[in-house]
Amino acid sequence: MTGAVLQILDGIVGWSTDDAIAGQLHELRHRQAVQYVHLDIHDLDRKRLRVTSDAGTDYAVVLPRDAALADGAVLLLESDRAVVVRAGAPRVLTLRATDVAAALRLGFLAGHLHWKVEQRDDVLVVHLEAAEQDYTARLAELLSSGRVGVVRDADG
Repeated sequence: MTGAVLQILDGIVGWSTDDAIAGQLHELRHRQAVQYVHLDIHDLDRKRLRVTSDAGTDYAVVLPRDAALADGAVLLLESDRAVVVRAGAPRVLTLRATDVAAALRLGFLAGHLHWKVEQRDDVLVVHLEAAEQDYTARLAELLSSGRVGVVRDADG
């Protein structure tokens, strides 16, 4: 370490499905202030571990014996940020537009809906925070018209 203080997360403050917490997380997502920690399912039983969030922040998780990590566990909830556990590898939806107008519409929708995305060559990679169906439902018109397609192969 280079003098940086590792923040300790010492408990589960709630669950992303709890109504009150879900509302706070929704507001924080609009400000891109929710960090996700992706854990292998085998690490969910651990009480002490070091993790790095998708924002690149390092944390030390130190849980009491009676606590159990699971998908949706909220480890930190403050007015300006939150840390949420995601079980398993990050899930993505890879999309490819067939024309410039469809690409512009897709980009507009992704931004308007505050999706976490990255562009890789000619595809848009959406980092899923909910069920894939929730995302594809918002793109139903573009998908059904064939102007945007879901890329299923590993190479994009």
